[in-house]
Amino acid sequence: MKLGIICPSEIAYRRFMPALRKCEGLSFAGLGVFAREELFGGRDMGDREFAELRRAEEEKAARFTAQYGGRIYDSYEAVVTAPEIDAVYLPLPPALHYRWALEALEHGKHVLAEKPATLSLADSRSLVEAADRRGLALHENYMFAFHSQIQAIRDMIRGGEIGEVRLYRIAFGFPRRAANDFRYNKALGGGALIDAGGYTIRFASDLLGPTARLRYAQMNRLPGDEVDMYGSAAMVNDEGVTAQLAYGMDNSYKCELEVWGSLGCLTTGRILTAPDGFEPTVTIRKAAGDEVIRLPADDAFAKSIACFAECARSAEARKRRYEIILRQAALADEFRALAAAEEGRKPRA
Repeated sequence: MKLGIICPSEIAYRRFMPALRKCEGLSFAGLGVFAREELFGGRDMGDREFAELRRAEEEKAARFTAQYGGRIYDSYEAVVTAPEIDAVYLPLPPALHYRWALEALEHGKHVLAEKPATLSLADSRSLVEAADRRGLALHENYMFAFHSQIQAIRDMIRGGEIGEVRLYRIAFGFPRRAANDFRYNKALGGGALIDAGGYTIRFASDLLGPTARLRYAQMNRLPGDEVDMYGSAAMVNDEGVTAQLAYGMDNSYKCELEVWGSLGCLTTGRILTAPDGFEPTVTIRKAAGDEVIRLPADDAFAKSIACFAECARSAEARKRRYEIILRQAALADEFRALAAAEEGRKPRA
């Protein structure tokens, strides 16, 4: 299966390509640089500004192909329509995912999209329907879910290591990035919920199971920012087990899971962002003292790509991914609705 990349993004260069090289049966065909009408949804600019942006993008693409091979396509459209390309990886800002994923699917390409797949349940449903009609893979790259530490922690919990689970706490946040980062741009699909919060929702949904639902949600803005910058939520399942979520992108760094049980407490860091080669640790805290357990390193990105390849081969695997995408999109929509209702209850000055 020959794969094309929509743009020479940093995550594609640093993370995706090294992981792709580990996956049998997949090869890199090339990547695209934007045409004028494709740049950030076609915003207006002068010829000189466009030429400078295009030159910078071409330089990034040249560095990319010098490192990994493949050819440079002169537009995103050229990538999704190329007859030699079987699948497309989309590392674009979130607001651009729907358009290019749909075009790729309509041209018979399997699609691996960075999270979130789209910005709404309606758009995600549209992509799933387009993929299903054509028997194509559609995979949303929440790669953390494929790391072996997730299953190891599940096994500890199910094995009764900390007794009965009373509460999950999941927190993910990081310091403010550069002002021109797409995460702070509303038009490009920025916002802390979309970026950091999605991880916590996805993980809580996995931990709580199919009956997980939101009970409370809060989105917060800061003066001068056009997108939400941090937030929190509570999710619960039919057994009454609760997960408390917190996230942000103007925060001190935190990427933690805490599981509070009847006999002890389990904690770990880098639960959502463990890179290739990193060895996670889990701390089990009981009355008798602490036990620190070192877990093996893993490459979650390579495993996510392998899952995508399996979806291209297996209808059953595709269906599972479709369901996960729709579940995540539904919870994100529900989060926004609950947060809006919470905002509406605030007293006005």
